[in-house]
Amino acid sequence: MKTRACKLCGNSINSGSRSDKIFCSDHCRSTFNNRISSGENNLIRRVNYRLQKNRRILNQLNPNGKTKITRETLIAYGFDFSYVTSFYKAKNGNTYTFVYDQGYIDIGGNNLILVKNQRIVEKSSVI
Repeated sequence: MKTRACKLCGNSINSGSRSDKIFCSDHCRSTFNNRISSGENNLIRRVNYRLQKNRRILNQLNPNGKTKITRETLIAYGFDFSYVTSFYKAKNGNTYTFVYDQGYIDIGGNNLILVKNQRIVEKSSVI
């Protein structure tokens, strides 16, 4: 019988009941797979973190569902305008920018109106 080496550490593998084992232990299997996925998941993790932070900021500054605020205030709280989830163009031509259910519309003069998308909230509460 040919002895095989662990794909991660190189130790010999006790095949036991499986002839296709490639790792000597659960620890080696887990470590190997975590190393493979860590690079690709880092980008997703960073983007999700930014989106969640932006939503928390909008939610904190808009407790009543509609609030007028300046762009500088959002920036001071750490809001990053590069990370949003969707845009909505209203019938009147205004474009709303959303981070999940929290959004804003630019009304000019460096002013924004923060809004909450009630349709998203109503749909998610049904689930």
